[in-house]
Amino acid sequence: MSHSADSPVPELPTSDSPPAERLGYTLWAVLRRDPQNPYAPEHEDVAQLDELVEALASEGVVVRGFYDVSALRADADVMIWLHGEVPEAIQSAYRRLLRTDVLGGLLPTWNAMGMHRDAEFSRSHSPAFMRGKEPEAWLTVYPFVRSYEWYLLPEAERRQMLADHGKQGSEHRAVLTNTVASFSLGDYEWILALEAPELVQLVDLMRDLRYTEARRHVREEIPFYTGRRITTTEIIEVLS
Repeated sequence: MSHSADSPVPELPTSDSPPAERLGYTLWAVLRRDPQNPYAPEHEDVAQLDELVEALASEGVVVRGFYDVSALRADADVMIWLHGEVPEAIQSAYRRLLRTDVLGGLLPTWNAMGMHRDAEFSRSHSPAFMRGKEPEAWLTVYPFVRSYEWYLLPEAERRQMLADHGKQGSEHRAVLTNTVASFSLGDYEWILALEAPELVQLVDLMRDLRYTEARRHVREEIPFYTGRRITTTEIIEVLS
């Protein structure tokens, strides 16, 4: 049976239909202590935060991790990494986290949201957080903006440079990559989050990636925020 264009009955997908597109949104939020309003959360405050993290997961927003980013930069203490399929749900989750007793006294330093489409690349190029990969112990997050010429280069030339770039990075098998688009979501074009068991593995990878042609087509790739994944209880020590 066929239906007119304005029929409320949807057409069933056929075997020739493209796979359903799955969107994934993610947010990194870097927070710092307020020198004008010092506070020290208590250990009993952790239960409230744990309950919220569990509630958010049931609502479709995953807290991939809390990270100790103190000391590596002067303007950062804790970083939160969230992801889900609904951007406004992530926004709400962020606000609710900042209302908890553990995080409520912190100030925002840097936020970056990105998104990924499953259909945009092959599954092997999907972010690790969308492939069910468990988070690693260390994380570095940074934005980057391509040169003005990059998007006007012949596709074959860009593809070759990216292939060479990927080959250089593939030697670091312990590192998980999470590359997401950030066009119009902030001041950047892309956000890249790298996860590794050891901090030195992130340093080595970033150094090796400097030796590629694609590096000639980067206008901006700062700031970097790097930290160790911690438990909610450890947040108390970081902020004490």
